[in-house]
Amino acid sequence: MKVGLFIPCYVDQFYPQIGIASLELLEKFGCEVSFPMDQTCCGQPMANSGYSHLTAGCDTNFVNNFSEFDYVVCPSGSCTMHVKEHLHSKENEAAATHIRNNVYELTEFLTDILKVESIEGNFPYKVGMHQSCHGQRGLKLSQMSELNAAPFSKPNQLLSSIKGLELVSLSRKDECCGFGGTFCVTEEAVSVKMGQDRIEDHKEHHVDYITGGDMSCLMHLEGILRRQKSNIKVIHIAEILNSI
Repeated sequence: MKVGLFIPCYVDQFYPQIGIASLELLEKFGCEVSFPMDQTCCGQPMANSGYSHLTAGCDTNFVNNFSEFDYVVCPSGSCTMHVKEHLHSKENEAAATHIRNNVYELTEFLTDILKVESIEGNFPYKVGMHQSCHGQRGLKLSQMSELNAAPFSKPNQLLSSIKGLELVSLSRKDECCGFGGTFCVTEEAVSVKMGQDRIEDHKEHHVDYITGGDMSCLMHLEGILRRQKSNIKVIHIAEILNSI
């Protein structure tokens, strides 16, 4: 199958190793992966700030770059959800619809499309899983704790097979970290306090690493950890799943 690798702006600019890990991971499972060099922002920051009418150029460019693939895979729940729910094209709506129906977050693609049940890897550390809001409540990557329903977690399912990894059970496992894109700029104090609370939960469980599927959330937590001079590190789930 032909897979187009969609890499979010902040990953491309600040954490390129996540894009590399995603590429290598998909290729391990036999995917023919391409990275369209002309891809740019999907338009989510503008849309979330109330300027969705300015994202037409982003949409057109996205369709031009990804319409030829069977699937589009992204190591980010928030960017995936934006494309899944908001991508349209006046010039080629059929192509936009194809992409919306076939764009997947990385762990979702591994579990739902490739049917991966376990991954060989080695990561001998105590890890806390931060489940981002878009991934959980938008893409349904894991069950919401307030529902009286059977628990599940696609990221945790994959992490459970990694050799040496001890996945802790957090006290408030699906609480928002406070990043929220431009929210962390317009409501800085609230955003920081929410992030501090999330970090405290991980500290109480003595984790070595905080992982997750959205580097934007992890970047927010990483900034707080650095200011606290904490020894806890952040790492994207793709890097753990691609470990040897």
